[in-house]
Amino acid sequence: MKTGHVELARAQQERWQRAYLHHPQLHGSEPSAAAQWAAEVFGAAGIDDVLELGAGHGRDAFFLARQGFSVHATDFSESALDQLRLEAQREGLDDRVTAALHDVRDPLPPADATVNAVFANLLLNMAFSRAELRSLVSEIYRVLCPGGLFVYAVWSADDPCAGHWQELEEGLAVHDGFVGRFFDQPLIQELADRWRLDDETPYDEGPRPLRMWRVTLAKPEQET
Repeated sequence: MKTGHVELARAQQERWQRAYLHHPQLHGSEPSAAAQWAAEVFGAAGIDDVLELGAGHGRDAFFLARQGFSVHATDFSESALDQLRLEAQREGLDDRVTAALHDVRDPLPPADATVNAVFANLLLNMAFSRAELRSLVSEIYRVLCPGGLFVYAVWSADDPCAGHWQELEEGLAVHDGFVGRFFDQPLIQELADRWRLDDETPYDEGPRPLRMWRVTLAKPEQET
């Protein structure tokens, strides 16, 4: 990782750490639309265990657990995971929800082809270079079993608020100290290289609302 990217990553990690410390349950308790979609997709595929990347304080992890999934949740904010673990104990879900600190810029901990499903809501919008995005998606591909599924959701470049962000290099943008990336269809298709692209659907979420993409990728049963 280049020096500038290291500094940016560290600054964003500190920003999120402060946000979770000062605003417990930052994203509320209701599950995202992406998590509800993922539960349907994973359930239809007969999957019962999920690796969630960028889980935050766990609103989607808890939803998936209540639907009967075992969830291993990761995030790079210790304060968010502390909230997640405490809430899991309060709700009696600590047998279904486990949590670990992890920065997805580093290799994913699971061994090759040992994970059945991966879920990520908004994680890919974070301050990753395109090379880091490709590396992350490649890591997800590596850990998934053949036939395994990756469901993610991202902000769309068609959202009106994208025009109010200040552009940075490599397609990143900044607003109020937060650095992120808006996704267009070509980027979704670029990241789907080697995968079977099962779904790429635009949708709206929230009271404003936000313009989003939901994406379902499947690792082929056999490499071509």
